[in-house]
Amino acid sequence: MNRKLIIALTLVAGLAASTTAQAAGTCPQPRKTQAAPANFASKAIPASADAAAGKTLYQKTSKPMACKMCHGEAGDGNGKLGKALKPNPRNFTCTDTMKDVSPGQMFWIIKNGSKGTGMVAHGKSLSDKDIWNVVKYIRSDFMHEK
Repeated sequence: MNRKLIIALTLVAGLAASTTAQAAGTCPQPRKTQAAPANFASKAIPASADAAAGKTLYQKTSKPMACKMCHGEAGDGNGKLGKALKPNPRNFTCTDTMKDVSPGQMFWIIKNGSKGTGMVAHGKSLSDKDIWNVVKYIRSDFMHEK
């Protein structure tokens, strides 16, 4: 009886651990996102970009809704609304997924949206400066770039 109980508890613990790992966001996330035009993909974050202003937009005030609603407060793709999207929103904390995504590519996607995903274009509601602020925040806080 003890052996069966130990096996059952081990299975339950394993299931709980795998559920917790999934809750942290899928990594890596295979995507077929359309590449930004070369003149955008190669752009670097402007020196004037402000991560603190980007945080405010990401967490609270971005229109039509804050980025965190889909991408999650921690940038892991687990926002309240993102759970219903297929494919799931980007997990910015996943190095395997994000290592090849340039700042210019991120800018392009935020500005123009991404076909085949729930990512809508924000180019009419956010200025280019605001978009760069959000990109800087994501890359510094979730991707840990300096």
